[in-house]
Amino acid sequence: MIPQSDKKSAEKPKEDKFEWHDEGVGTLVRIVILGWAGAILTLNYVSIPGLEQKQIDPTFIASVFTSTLVSFGVDAGKKKKEEKDDPSPKA
Repeated sequence: MIPQSDKKSAEKPKEDKFEWHDEGVGTLVRIVILGWAGAILTLNYVSIPGLEQKQIDPTFIASVFTSTLVSFGVDAGKKKKEEKDDPSPKA
C-alpha cells in the first residue's frame, strides 16, 4: 500500500485552463459546421445567376444549424411566460 502522503504527491490536480488542442479544435469544428449549414440553407432560398437552384428539404440542415447554435449558448426558441410571472395586476 502507498502511504497517504505519497498518494497526494502522486496525484496532480488538473488545472482548468484553455487548451487549444482540445477546446480550440472543437470550437473550430462547430464554427465550420455552422457555416456549412448556414450556406446550405441560404442557397436553398436564394437564387444565384448561373447556378441552378435545387430545392431540398431543409429540415435536417435546419436542425443541424439550430443544434450547433445551441452548443454555443444561443437559444432560438421562444419561452412561454406564465401568468404567475406577470407582475401586472388584473382588473
